Amino acid sequence: MSVHKAISQHSQKQHQALKKFMELDAKREFYIEQAINKCKKNESFSVEIINQVTKEINELAVHEIVPTRKYVTEDMIKAYVSK
Repeated sequence: MSVHKAISQHSQKQHQALKKFMELDAKREFYIEQAINKCKKNESFSVEIINQVTKEINELAVHEIVPTRKYVTEDMIKAYVSK
């Protein structure tokens, strides 16, 4: 029974990590979209909040089986908008 309990706990931990990753990734995408929209309107924008969320994702990836994300630069946003 203890093996079953350990497997269940491990599975639950992985599920929670994946759920947290998905929440953070959605938040990151939202902030990227905001930056893109501001850039398209020639308004000033910052990638600071995007990279704060990226840092959280990457820290989660150190301890859990979730993917990492690249940090975003203002030049990356500008290049995307100019395409």
